[in-house]
Amino acid sequence: MSVSAGGDSPNMLSWRVIIPFVLAGTIWGSTWFVITGQIDGVPPAWSVFYRFALATPALFLVAFLMKRRLQLTRPEHTLAMLVGLFQFSGNFLFVYTAELYVTSGIVAMMFGLLMVPNAALARLFLRERVTPQFLIGSTIAIVGVSFLLLHEWRANPDAGVIGGNVGLGIVLAMLGILAASIANVIQANPTGRAVPMVSLLAWAMLYGTIFDLGFAILTAGPPPLPTSTSYWLGIIYLAVIGSVVTFPLHYNLIREIGAGRTAYNSILTISVAMAISTLFEDYRWTWLTASGMGLAVVGMLLALRAKQR
Repeated sequence: MSVSAGGDSPNMLSWRVIIPFVLAGTIWGSTWFVITGQIDGVPPAWSVFYRFALATPALFLVAFLMKRRLQLTRPEHTLAMLVGLFQFSGNFLFVYTAELYVTSGIVAMMFGLLMVPNAALARLFLRERVTPQFLIGSTIAIVGVSFLLLHEWRANPDAGVIGGNVGLGIVLAMLGILAASIANVIQANPTGRAVPMVSLLAWAMLYGTIFDLGFAILTAGPPPLPTSTSYWLGIIYLAVIGSVVTFPLHYNLIREIGAGRTAYNSILTISVAMAISTLFEDYRWTWLTASGMGLAVVGMLLALRAKQR
């Protein structure tokens, strides 16, 4: 795959890149706050299942209304199954469970490092060539995110009010990042590119939801039925806005500008998540967090301006 700022690929500052980039990052930035209400007294596995059980038929409906083909070949079904396993099962099961042990802000900021495995796997499997400027920008962004993580760790020595095992939470979050990165890269192969994006995602989400159901039954027992209105409103928001709207935007960006660059909307996601924490969770800014956010933004801009082939 060839990705660059010119040729048939869109310019990084074109509206067809900026709009989905901003929308996906902003919406996902809000979902971290919503997820915390989904694991309060409800097993994470069941909340993941409820989310995608609602999102899957909605995404199939979107594909139908867009008149995209829904019949897949056997290799395409295999790819959809793999994407579903890594993206809509592994990624979310790890993330939801991680938030039992680590505060959502820490997990959100860790996902700012998604660009590292994305770029590495894209280089290994898609032969994308990463430029020195991209590496410099990545390094600066990683340092910035590390500053934010350091502050969160110092401010929350007992982070994870439910389990208290911060180390386990971090490992789970890292596994979620790896699963998401694998899904990002494998869908960008020639088989995936031959399938309409929304159709591939609909089938992938269906396969992932089936796995989520089996995993929830085996690990968490019978399905709970929460009576809280806020819980089900959160499920609807995460399913429709946080999944049906954002995932097609996200995966189309991967096809347009590459997996490495697309991962930088995680930086935007972090910015939005931190803004929400500031407004609703009384997050306190310090010189460490301010400099960390500044470095992250500078690194993102440097990487976005770099050409990646």
